[in-house]
Amino acid sequence: MREFEFIEWIRSQTHLDPAAVPVGPGDDMAVVAWGGQRVLVAIDQVLDGVHFRLERCGPEAAGRYAMVRNLSDVAAMAALPVCAVASVALPKGMGRNEAEWLYQGMRRLGDQFNCPIVGGDVATWDQPLAVSVTILARPEGIEPVLRSGAKVGDALCVTGSLGGAWRSGRHLAFVPRVRHARLLAERYGLHAMIDISDGLAGDLGHLCRASGAGAEVQADAVPIHADVFAQLGVNPADLAAKDREREKALQAALTDGEDYDLLFALPAEGAERLLHDQPLDVPVTRIGTVAKGSNLVLVDASGRRRPMPAGGWEHST
Repeated sequence: MREFEFIEWIRSQTHLDPAAVPVGPGDDMAVVAWGGQRVLVAIDQVLDGVHFRLERCGPEAAGRYAMVRNLSDVAAMAALPVCAVASVALPKGMGRNEAEWLYQGMRRLGDQFNCPIVGGDVATWDQPLAVSVTILARPEGIEPVLRSGAKVGDALCVTGSLGGAWRSGRHLAFVPRVRHARLLAERYGLHAMIDISDGLAGDLGHLCRASGAGAEVQADAVPIHADVFAQLGVNPADLAAKDREREKALQAALTDGEDYDLLFALPAEGAERLLHDQPLDVPVTRIGTVAKGSNLVLVDASGRRRPMPAGGWEHST
């Protein structure tokens, strides 16, 4: 059974009081009403051998990465982190010094976002390192941006550039776009947003399904990270004459995953202002438009239309 099929089954089994839980499973964070306030909550885990290679990156980078994934979920909702709790299953034989560096990696990134680790659990076992982090956040004056609000005619935009993150190790050092998301939501009236963890094609699919819409993406507009070109061993300037290499680069940007930049939908006029202002310290690119129906379509420079490539990060169970 595939990961997202299982998640959909869980959602079908979940019956919640919308007054107590305004947003349940299916978004980047759940939203819970509590004592007159709204609390956002999410959990994520990272596994040695699946999400990183401990022998290559070391324990500090692994701990930092566990916090990256959770803080990126906070960014996807345009919220502010409050605190986190962490549960770690240390492999037998890991020394005290390595365990301390694992904690330091989590704590130092959390400190950058005023998100202290307030508790957790530690165990050991005869399997590779596993780290699970639960994070709490607050709206702080900005309505949480869900996946489900995109409207036909909205512009689709992304921050940064995409592809090649896992193979280059860029995902381990990524700085979550918490501040960027808050600014975008506050100034430009975002309708929907998601962080790009499963790949642009996969996460666009999540956003469009939640919104009951389709999308048209301009292939030439998709920003491709320099890591992709380095991994392909090609000069970006040469791609115009190399259709095969250009297609490989585009496929990587669409399906590699682990980018953690933001994909969002907003009114076309808001996108025009945003692209004119470019208020962030990372580029923002319009890649397409929310469309009627449910199809995800990729449009090349000649106007040829084809289905969005399948792929992206997905766990199997």
